[in-house]
Amino acid sequence: MDARLGFVADCLEGGLPMAALCAVYGISRKTGYKWLSRYRAQGPAGLLDRSRAPLCPAQGLDPAVEAAIVELRGRYPFWGPRKLKAHLERERGDVDWPAASSIGDLLARRGLVREQRRRRRGRPVLQPFTEARGPNDVWCADFKGWFRTRNGARCDPLTISDAHSRFLMCCDIVAPTGRGVAPVFERVFREYGLPLALRTDNGSPFASQGAAGLTRLAVSFVKLGIRLERIDPGKPQQNGRHERMHRTLKQETSAPAAATPRAQQARFDRFREAYNTVRPHEALGQEPPAAHYAPSPRPYPDHIPEPWYDADHAVRRVRPKGEIKWRGGLVFVSESARPSWESPSASPKPKPATGSSASATSISASSAARPDGSTALPHPGRGAAKRNRNKQRKLSPMLPVHNVTHVPGCTQDRARA
Repeated sequence: MDARLGFVADCLEGGLPMAALCAVYGISRKTGYKWLSRYRAQGPAGLLDRSRAPLCPAQGLDPAVEAAIVELRGRYPFWGPRKLKAHLERERGDVDWPAASSIGDLLARRGLVREQRRRRRGRPVLQPFTEARGPNDVWCADFKGWFRTRNGARCDPLTISDAHSRFLMCCDIVAPTGRGVAPVFERVFREYGLPLALRTDNGSPFASQGAAGLTRLAVSFVKLGIRLERIDPGKPQQNGRHERMHRTLKQETSAPAAATPRAQQARFDRFREAYNTVRPHEALGQEPPAAHYAPSPRPYPDHIPEPWYDADHAVRRVRPKGEIKWRGGLVFVSESARPSWESPSASPKPKPATGSSASATSISASSAARPDGSTALPHPGRGAAKRNRNKQRKLSPMLPVHNVTHVPGCTQDRARA
């Protein structure tokens, strides 16, 4: 800059001709005349370096295309360039839309990109769980972390999704109890049919510390022929696709929360509609989940039959307090085996053999699981335990429940009967 100012000053003094002056400063006459003309037109600011970018780039975006991209981003502020491009191509296939990288550059120029902390991607856990080869092979259910609306009310959103298609069946604010959850599951079963397996965590109301980890809600699933899968405690990545949906749900509906639970539920309903039918999903070839989901061919039955036991089982009925009569004494089994309240369409309660309402359990070689995975007959006292230590007949729940335990590097299931 100083050299250019000095050249212009010497040139304006007129001491040397242009050719000689340019030779002194080591520039061509064309460059010398350029600096002189710029100085006369703009003053010292004209001597600054200018951008070499073309004024009209050959690959520049059409203003109408830019406007459409920015407008769609405004409607879906959490969609990235690939999702925006896939949606635009699906809605307006006659337009030559730019590459996802060009869309990303456009969003950055318009200030529509927020800095995000890069997340470390963990390896997906595929085993020992059931592989979801098609819709309704595996459903995932969980409670998104609770939060409060602006009026201080607590919200516990229950979410149920299909593992294959990522289709979100429900996102409802309910009480995190068996009584609160059961009507929602019944409604979903009636609308979409029954899955082959249901994957949940080990928390209430899906699991308990009782026999085989059963709850009354889990017993109702078993009666419907649904295989129970439970992830390891503290391992949400084993249900990763469902947890990833929870992250999107939080971003788009509860940050910040709505004023009331009613308004928050309206947000959930709008999110579910857009998530299923509009939002492209990368794992589905940038298609929405609704394009890959179909209801289950297994309908929800009008009456849930009681379990059947063959002649090798000694049948006992569970009393309202979770006990059975065994060898002259009362043995506590689990309150989950009591008569079910989950579904109003369940079959009538069986008449108990002892005069109190109860549901059946059985005695066989497959037994109730202890917390450490071993099996043994529960006894009312230490003396009874000693007398029956070598007995071969052991207590089992109504039906076997598969409790999956993941071991890194191992794909073997461990079923706790």
